[in-house]
Amino acid sequence: MTRIILASGSAIRRQIMTDAGLDFEVITRPVDEAAIKAAMLAEGAKIRDIADALAEAKSRKVSQSERGFVIGADQIMEMDGQLFDKPRDLSEARERLLSMKNKKHSLIGAVVICENGQPVWRHMAKTVLYVRDFSDAFLDDYIKSEGEALTKSVGAYRFEGRGAQLFSKVDGDFFSILGLSLLPVLDYLRERGAIKS
Repeated sequence: MTRIILASGSAIRRQIMTDAGLDFEVITRPVDEAAIKAAMLAEGAKIRDIADALAEAKSRKVSQSERGFVIGADQIMEMDGQLFDKPRDLSEARERLLSMKNKKHSLIGAVVICENGQPVWRHMAKTVLYVRDFSDAFLDDYIKSEGEALTKSVGAYRFEGRGAQLFSKVDGDFFSILGLSLLPVLDYLRERGAIKS
């Protein structure tokens, strides 16, 4: 069987693939995401193109030295025409959550699979999430219970856990919200004979 490599240090992406029963390795190489994003924004690139470029950069970097199907992924949050990075601390996470209250935001996710240093497959997904009108008491309790985990996601929430309580509605795929469009990835791996069909 061909090696499957996840080129991401994301705990939730690793969990998604583990829960799906995939036999894979995690190998990451440093990529200057901030520089790529800044350069593309300066050129007026679309959000989807930025997410795609970041996913490809992660996958390609690992694929240049490792044999197999190397999966790179990235996700960008957009709200009111503004892009958001992961909050730096819990204070910023609180501000982020308050700014999202009673609004919708989008998560634009990209997955790129590289082989021998070249992209061979890519997938884009956009999900739209509607944040409900939550109380200050709920927010205080939520931040206290989730802690530093809130700084690991662009939206300052873990949708797969208690963060689901922040929302009134979502349009999109559950796995894409978490940061890895699993079903299309599985389809491609089956098609290439990397996993049983």
